[in-house]
Amino acid sequence: MRKISRLLLAALIAAVGMLVATAGPAYASVPGFVLSSTTASLPPELAALATGKRIQYVTTNIKGGLITATGLVITPKTGKTNRVVAWGHGTTGLADQCAPSTNHAIFWPEARAAIKEMLLRGWSVAAPDYPGIGTPQNHPYLIGASAGRSLIDNVRAARLLDPALSTQYVVDGHSQGGQGALFASQLAPSYDGNLVLKGTAALAPVSNTQEFINYIPGSEAQGYLVMALYGVNVVDPSFKWKDILAAPAEAQLGVLQSGCLYDILETYQDFEDVELIEGGQVPPAALAKMASYENPLQTAPSAPVFLVHGTDDAAVPYFASEILAGQIADYGVPVTFHTVEGATHDGAVTETAALVANWIATRFT
Repeated sequence: MRKISRLLLAALIAAVGMLVATAGPAYASVPGFVLSSTTASLPPELAALATGKRIQYVTTNIKGGLITATGLVITPKTGKTNRVVAWGHGTTGLADQCAPSTNHAIFWPEARAAIKEMLLRGWSVAAPDYPGIGTPQNHPYLIGASAGRSLIDNVRAARLLDPALSTQYVVDGHSQGGQGALFASQLAPSYDGNLVLKGTAALAPVSNTQEFINYIPGSEAQGYLVMALYGVNVVDPSFKWKDILAAPAEAQLGVLQSGCLYDILETYQDFEDVELIEGGQVPPAALAKMASYENPLQTAPSAPVFLVHGTDDAAVPYFASEILAGQIADYGVPVTFHTVEGATHDGAVTETAALVANWIATRFT
């Protein structure tokens, strides 16, 4: 009878575990809870150094409601320490096929370079896809408080899979991910629980959007603006983003779900400004609304910041980070602003991968 009872108990535990894994956040009310974990295929240069798990985990939306997200936990094969870094990727797109955890084509070369350097140091990497990329809800693109939560909760999930990982962590990110990393820094004191944020590295982060959005219409970066308008509407349905778009731009919105970043950029790159936006300029009220959701560090960062930006960045203008560095300093928070002369938006990441990892190492020590 004792043996049968143990078998029944084991079966019951397995059944409950399966129920939690498939039922989602209704049964798992803790951000960072791992709903599922499967072996992930990594890009070749990372697969040589690490193993990967693709996870579905619990995070929250900007109003605190429980949602699911997907991402990676990447673990060094040799020389592993207890250190963990959250990596926020740059823009990949809006649709499910644009998740780096499943699509090597948009696991960008600069992201591979940055993560490779971390793995060589023996650090595990928590790399979210961001909510809505790989999960049923829409992706709140450039809503930094959303990406910031998913970064922190991917670290929580990594520690559930590997309890040996330290509670200390650093957040590192590029472009959209750099913006998300800075949001994570301002959110951490009230959100990350028993975790301890030691520093934030932000490479070419989106910031001070009101200063440059209206330079985008008529440029090759117009696809970013279409995605940004979409992202605000995801979290604020009162924001009538389609009323801001001109009819030719609205006619091409199908690409937001059928393609990823380069498909979207290519679709809109040759539009005239008035073909993209009614009147060629985003109205002031819409600019203010976008800035309220997109601009990081509206409250103080909670750990030192390492800010990197290339002077030849055509996606996020260099001057935005010049302004940002001053804003961080005004909070009295230590900030290092590293300028990469002649570097492009992506080149700034590859050129400073070792430098950023060196700075992260000082934060851990």
